[in-house]
Amino acid sequence: MTTDSTYPYQQIARAIEHLSTHYQKQPSLSELAEKANLSEFHFQRLFTEWAGVSPKKFGQYLTIEHAKARLRNGAPLADAAYTAGLSGTGRLHDLFVTIEGVTPGQFKQAGSGLTLDYAVFDSPFGQYVLGAISGKIAVLHFLNAGDVPETILAAAWPEAFLSSNLTKLQSLANQIFPTADARSMKQTPQRLPILLRGSAFQLKVWEALLKIPEGRLASYDQIAEAIGQPTASRAVGTAIGSNPVGYLIPCHRVIKKTGLFGGYRWGSERKQAMLGWEAARVEK
Repeated sequence: MTTDSTYPYQQIARAIEHLSTHYQKQPSLSELAEKANLSEFHFQRLFTEWAGVSPKKFGQYLTIEHAKARLRNGAPLADAAYTAGLSGTGRLHDLFVTIEGVTPGQFKQAGSGLTLDYAVFDSPFGQYVLGAISGKIAVLHFLNAGDVPETILAAAWPEAFLSSNLTKLQSLANQIFPTADARSMKQTPQRLPILLRGSAFQLKVWEALLKIPEGRLASYDQIAEAIGQPTASRAVGTAIGSNPVGYLIPCHRVIKKTGLFGGYRWGSERKQAMLGWEAARVEK
């Protein structure tokens, strides 16, 4: 499986990576355009269309000081609503996410007797494979060049029967990353059920992540406190790193308390892109 190198995110990802590592030097437009292999004019237009703000403004969202301010201003997780965010912009649907854990027997069977429908879709952050069991999202995994979707799905649900079915999953994909036409229709938000295979501890951590609104950040320590285990920040980090449903369970909104973004299962540049993209929409 190879991702489309002409897809906008793939072109601007290199510029975002350069921005994130050289923001103190304030890279010029020409420098960033060169990283994206585009002219300055086309890069500025493409970047602004994708992010909603200029490259310079986007770079400000990637600074440690901005991240620290987001951490300080974040609402207590215990008081936040269970939502994936994406509200108030007028361009995006509200996404209501509910988690359902498999039974102990299903956990042990690893999907035996179940059908995992799957398909590959585009998003603002590159291609991803979406997997669902009985209409419930079980996998959302962003793809890099060389990734094989079937291998990824089999690792998550090793005993499930894999069924490629783009038509069946299209409506779910439209709710996760709405197209321009879907955003303009202002449809009633639909609840998105997620079926997760994980330990009781992992489920508690993943549920806590759902309480972080779009545009806000939380530290690993804050997540540990939110689940009532303040000394378990290391274990929390491990659980976050094993999140099988990217973006909807927003593990990208968890950073180090120092303001450093830290790692991400699907690549640090993708995490930075998500945080900057969300910050731009919240502050508009």
